[in-house]
Amino acid sequence: MGLNEAPLLFQFEVASSENLAFIPMAVRFNLDRFGLRISLAQWQLLPYEDRRLLARFPVDDDTQIEPNFDHALFEMLRTHANVEPEWFSPDESPAWRDAATVPEGVARQAALAGLAAPAAAQWAQLAPFQRYVLAKLSRKPEANHDFVPAMREFGLAAPR
Repeated sequence: MGLNEAPLLFQFEVASSENLAFIPMAVRFNLDRFGLRISLAQWQLLPYEDRRLLARFPVDDDTQIEPNFDHALFEMLRTHANVEPEWFSPDESPAWRDAATVPEGVARQAALAGLAAPAAAQWAQLAPFQRYVLAKLSRKPEANHDFVPAMREFGLAAPR
């Protein structure tokens, strides 16, 4: 599987990530699947074209399909920031992979937003990357400003 033609951005990300000043969900997904952590400051030290390239990597859960994300990130950070990403052990069974059960964090985030949590059938119909995004946006106990726009974009909440 090759790189996408353009950076993968959801509509709810365009305003904050169009210039790639913030780490897009596609890059966050790949950081998580490879067990890498970088700070926003490190991300912003990378030239725009490098950030754009990292945002073009596929968002497939199989690290064997596109194993070069981690290598590219390491080289870019060494070259432009003289740092390396921090390693961590990726979760072997993250909640978003379970298509049958809506994670507690997603239900809690929906309640904070005054929305109904996705029904199990709705959750199961989401693409794995969409489930990842909602789970990622729901990991903290306070309301996330991107959660409601993501729910709307994924057809889980009525448009305004």
